[in-house]
Amino acid sequence: MTDTHNRPRTSVPGVRPASGHPRRRTVVAATAASAALLPLAGGLPSAHAAGSPAFLHGVASGDPLPDGVLLWTRVTPSSDAVPGSGKGAPVKVTWQVAQDEGFENVVAQGTVTTDAATDHTVKADVRGLRPATAYWFRFSAGEVRSPAGRTRTTPADDEDAANLRVGVVSCSHYEAGYFASYRHLAARDDLHAVLHLGDYIYEYGHEEYPLEDDVIRTVQPEHETLTLADYRVRHAHHKLDPDLAAMHAAHPVIAMWDDHEVANDTWSGGAGNHTPGEEGEWADRVRAAKQAYFEWMPVRPSTQGTTYRRLKFGRLADLHLLDLRSFRDQQASFGDGDVIDDPDRTITGRKQLDWLKAGLSGSDARWRMVGTSVMISPIAFGAVPAHLLGPLAELLGIPQEGLALNVDQWDGYTDDRRELLTHLRDQGIGNTVFLTGDIHMAFANEVPVKAATYPEDAPVATEFVVTSVTSDNLDDILNVAPDTVSSVAEAAVKATNKHVKWLDMDSHGYGVLDIDAERAHMDYYVLSAKEEQDATAEVRRSYRTLSGSQRLEEADAPLRG
Repeated sequence: MTDTHNRPRTSVPGVRPASGHPRRRTVVAATAASAALLPLAGGLPSAHAAGSPAFLHGVASGDPLPDGVLLWTRVTPSSDAVPGSGKGAPVKVTWQVAQDEGFENVVAQGTVTTDAATDHTVKADVRGLRPATAYWFRFSAGEVRSPAGRTRTTPADDEDAANLRVGVVSCSHYEAGYFASYRHLAARDDLHAVLHLGDYIYEYGHEEYPLEDDVIRTVQPEHETLTLADYRVRHAHHKLDPDLAAMHAAHPVIAMWDDHEVANDTWSGGAGNHTPGEEGEWADRVRAAKQAYFEWMPVRPSTQGTTYRRLKFGRLADLHLLDLRSFRDQQASFGDGDVIDDPDRTITGRKQLDWLKAGLSGSDARWRMVGTSVMISPIAFGAVPAHLLGPLAELLGIPQEGLALNVDQWDGYTDDRRELLTHLRDQGIGNTVFLTGDIHMAFANEVPVKAATYPEDAPVATEFVVTSVTSDNLDDILNVAPDTVSSVAEAAVKATNKHVKWLDMDSHGYGVLDIDAERAHMDYYVLSAKEEQDATAEVRRSYRTLSGSQRLEEADAPLRG
């Protein structure tokens, strides 16, 4: 996403900053999750004795399969072996998987040796488990034991699962607020997994984005991440957040990356937030960022250097996860329609697009979910009032003249989008749901092949876009209360884009998606305040699409947890 940091405060004629909208700068020293905030963990060591190993960064699981799951932790072998240091002796770590919280019925165990070459992170790709089953897992090094985590396998490939329920999150900038969304998801016992759509970390240095007056807490390292050590420290600092640690311990997390895992507006040959020469070679930075990502995230890479892959949830649903940064051409210049429509330009890369089309065609599932880090629905902004175009341009990467372009998203790569959506239409592929993050707003969209012929031509898919966990959106940029200025912009966008059924430009939160044989239902949760560590959450709106319809309707009530 295009984030404009080092920006001046935007003023809006006739609008004052709301006095009830708190803006405070708080420097927080993140610590390991306590037993109170992380009930699954059983507590963490309060101190790290010199020379003894410790599990300071929690535990996690991810990429569940019918017979297995990927387990993750990081062991600190000695007090000097901090993340990114390259220090510390090799450590032998034992992992266990049990059917019960007390680990009386251990069903799988093994040993992994880790060292400084992988920043003392540990991954165990466990197999031989039962489908659709909850398990507990933990690690040990010598006499020291990690917190315990809970995970779950997926249904067998031929099973008609009753439902699938996942949390959906995106865009969690550490300095912009607290991770209360993760805490609320961790507290739920009805989720099968959590899907993270990207921007799990941000590369910016302290007070670069957001600016100084809006910084809630300080990230480590305080400078922009450029080297392998930098990215390792940034990931490690996030893992010390108690709410993030609690979510990882409670549910398997299915993660994909967007641009900020490397640098803002990443493309295959560079990024908007990378200056060659001053910040080193781009290839070196990408290599470092990706190495740290695979070390610190519970992700099983399908092919080296990418996160596109496919997971199945029985015969109910497939999940196709995309990598829309590693293979894309450079973003076009604003207003350059010839470039944007050029069939030789790509956002997916030829191999990934063919893989996605084949997977959608060959799926025998009732539902086809596509995790796309950037919005696929076309969005025009020509009707937005002039005084709001600047802030929206900062968020969405559109030109301030209001042209119908968002060149960092599928709007900037129209031929790939046309090919994919035409494929859905021509092959009669129904029940396709795009799950999207990136833009720090929530949308419920019907997806047409061509916006100009909608609604006469039926949509070919639906799209649920979740807002950010913390990253700035409209009310943050304007420094106004939610649901004030945004209501004007939201109405204008909906008037210009009839396929947009609902949007929320200035809330923060998460989604909970539930799929069964009859419908796909999304609850959009919003936080009371991202600046408050104990923020509450409530459902702002609920939308669903009925099987076979490709249409959206507002749901009468949210899901019951």
